[in-house]
Amino acid sequence: QVQLVESGGGLVQPGGSLRLSCAASGSSFSIIYMGWYRQAPGKQRELVGGITSGGRPNYVDSVKGRFTISRDNAKNTVYLQMNSLKPEDTAVYYCNARTLVTNSWGQGTQVTVSS
Repeated sequence: QVQLVESGGGLVQPGGSLRLSCAASGSSFSIIYMGWYRQAPGKQRELVGGITSGGRPNYVDSVKGRFTISRDNAKNTVYLQMNSLKPEDTAVYYCNARTLVTNSWGQGTQVTVSS
C-alpha cells in the first residue's frame, strides 16, 4: 500500500481558489497513476481527474478549464489547483495512487465553497 497524505482543503468563497496536495510515501512499486476523486453529501464518489506516470493530466468536463493537476519531478506529490470554485464543488476530496499491484486512498480532505 501507498501512504497518502493530503493537505490544502478548507473553506473558500465562490470564485475563490484552493490548491490540494497529496504526498505519497512507503511504496515498493512505481506509482503509475495518481488521481483525485470527490464525494459530496448524499452522492457517490466521482472522478475529478488524474495524471499518468508520463505526466499527462485528464479531467472530467465539469472541472475542465478550472482545475489543473500537476506533479513534482520526484513523482511523489500530486497537486490539484482549483480555481473559480463553485458551491457544487463542495465535497470531500480523495487522493488515489495506483501501482501494478496496489490501489491506495488518502484520508480525504474537506473542501467547502460557501459565502
